[in-house]
Amino acid sequence: MENKRRKIHEELEVVKTGFANGVAEGFPLTNKQKEKMITQAEKAYGKFLDALKCDWRNDPNSMETPRRVAKAYVNDLWAGRYTAMSPITSFPSDGYDGIIIERNIPLTSMCSHHHQTIGGVVHIGYIAGEDGQVIGLSKLNRIVELFGRRGAIQEQLTSAIHNAVGKITEGNRGVIVTIVGTHNCVSCRGVKHQGAAMVTTKASGVFRDNNNLSRKEFFDSLKINNGGHNI
Repeated sequence: MENKRRKIHEELEVVKTGFANGVAEGFPLTNKQKEKMITQAEKAYGKFLDALKCDWRNDPNSMETPRRVAKAYVNDLWAGRYTAMSPITSFPSDGYDGIIIERNIPLTSMCSHHHQTIGGVVHIGYIAGEDGQVIGLSKLNRIVELFGRRGAIQEQLTSAIHNAVGKITEGNRGVIVTIVGTHNCVSCRGVKHQGAAMVTTKASGVFRDNNNLSRKEFFDSLKINNGGHNI
């Protein structure tokens, strides 16, 4: 069982190494490698500001900005690309055949298109199989944090979280994930609309049937009517 869990855990880490929404080559990185990356990114961001005619070197509020931005990417915004996820624990379901829902898991991510942040919440539901596994509750939060901190478009992120939960609860009867996200690329640029929210859902197993009672129970618990916006 332990070897099986380790294999599943390793599979979760491999998300197209080097891709814009994947992990870094050589993942996970050591602290020394991260520091080298921060130094390189700091120099590159300084040149980026130079190209924008920003006199950051003579502004006391901007002198350290290239390093601040580099550290923010490596240690926070994209931490999931460089740091391994802690082990995901699961337990026998002991015959529990009802739906398990965790609502309102906080999400911070970054859109791949304009590198603007995405904020919102993730709702996860699943039904364990007869001899299946249930996930330690806080581990759902860790899955959201790991994939959110790699940066992706919301649709990709929804699929990644859904598929990860599905792998860990192998033999499940269904998994459903809904993300409600607000995007700074909408509120701060382009149309500049405040308050717009994007809702994405991926479902498998029993949750794919619009008439299934478990799907209804999931959306009722969120006060969403089958994918509507009424949160």
